[in-house]
Amino acid sequence: MNLALFIILAFLLLALYLGIRASKGKEMNLEEWTVAGRGFSGIFVFLLMAGEIYTTFSFLGGSGWAYGKGTPALYVMIYITLSYVLSYWLLPSIWKYAKEHNLVSQSDFFVSKYKSPYLGVLVAIVGVVAMIPIIVVQLKGLGIIVSQASYGAISLSTAVWVGAICLTVYVMISGIHGSAWTAVIKDLMMVSIIGFLGVYLPLHYYGSYHDMFQAIYSSKPELLKLPDEGYSVSWFISTVILLVLGFYMWPQVFSSTYTAKSGKVFRRNAIISPLYTLMLLFVFFVGYAAVLKVPGLQGGDVDLALLSLSIQTFDPWFIGIIGGAGLLTALVPGSMILLSASTLLSKNVYKVFVPSAPDERVVKLAKTLVPFIALISVYFTLNEGTTLATISLMGYNIMTQLFPSLIFSLRKRNFVTKQGAASGIIVGLATVTYITLSGTTIATLFPNIPQGVKDLNIGFIALFINVIVTIIVSLMTKKINKGQSNI
Repeated sequence: MNLALFIILAFLLLALYLGIRASKGKEMNLEEWTVAGRGFSGIFVFLLMAGEIYTTFSFLGGSGWAYGKGTPALYVMIYITLSYVLSYWLLPSIWKYAKEHNLVSQSDFFVSKYKSPYLGVLVAIVGVVAMIPIIVVQLKGLGIIVSQASYGAISLSTAVWVGAICLTVYVMISGIHGSAWTAVIKDLMMVSIIGFLGVYLPLHYYGSYHDMFQAIYSSKPELLKLPDEGYSVSWFISTVILLVLGFYMWPQVFSSTYTAKSGKVFRRNAIISPLYTLMLLFVFFVGYAAVLKVPGLQGGDVDLALLSLSIQTFDPWFIGIIGGAGLLTALVPGSMILLSASTLLSKNVYKVFVPSAPDERVVKLAKTLVPFIALISVYFTLNEGTTLATISLMGYNIMTQLFPSLIFSLRKRNFVTKQGAASGIIVGLATVTYITLSGTTIATLFPNIPQGVKDLNIGFIALFINVIVTIIVSLMTKKINKGQSNI
């Protein structure tokens, strides 16, 4: 066993230990398993939400996009920072309503606001469909990290299977508690490793950041600007807006809101968290440093930029530490996504059709669903060849379709009906699905429109259609709903 592999396995065992031990002395009912009895302090809520943000995509996908796309990769840092600004006003309202109505999942919120359990079923299904690609991102990233950092001693497929099994075990045993404790170690490791790599590698190979960017400009100047077509200014702006609106629509992030003791937690975090986002700059620096030192990476292989440069630079023991930190960036968000997906299916789908089911049966079903969802994710992970960034963006295009119904529901006088909300979500989802699966683009549909319109993110277009349909259907059904309420 090489030294790097030994260190990676030590991190894996530590994560398993923390995850399993977190359940000690706690009765794992539905509320405790999913939202920790709403008793997490500000630091735990911060780390849980950071755990969802700083994932294997941040570790590998961010550097991979900087390597392969250049300037367009900056959308990641911008949308996350703006999302924290939005959270200052959005999350306290969600937390307060959830606490007053004893909610434990994202779907519960929509069910309560629109008085429609079947809307909750739709929201749950949308959430699960969107979360599968993100679990794939975590497992694929984990496989890349462990395979590369172990110098090929463990294959990508083996690493994916081992990671999926570990995720399944500690999610089933500890629920959100395991994710929170592992997030503490993960964030300390990630900040240290990424900060070091982002400073050391550019200085080691180029002497300074200025010299690094000067060398890239001389060789590949297209990486240092937004292109005129494709990932252009209009793509950049529409993608940032789309992702800001969708940031807190993810079920695992949404339900993390419920774990806080107080709504003040979110305003404090909104002030501090943008500083934490600066760590992504160091991820991009690593990707840029690899452009000229690890040339020739194409397609999905651009995600190897960080590890490839690190392997040719450092001794095996340090590669093991990098691999261990990367492993944790997959386990924390992966566990929360598995937890959220299984909870949605059991509480907001199964219980709707079997309303007499006690909470004990719902919890048991949720835990049983965890390995099934993990298996589906493993299948797509081992048969998916696109980059981590592309997979992540596809999930965002889906989840953002929930935003209009959510934001309308927070109004004191919400004119949107349950029919309008459902119609908007369905049409938005159908638009994203059709464009994605058919390979159709705005340019092929409307070849004569300006280039800036052609480059708009497809999710942004779907969101616009979603809002129009939501408003029209709501106005059409509002009188019908009033008439039914008077009968």
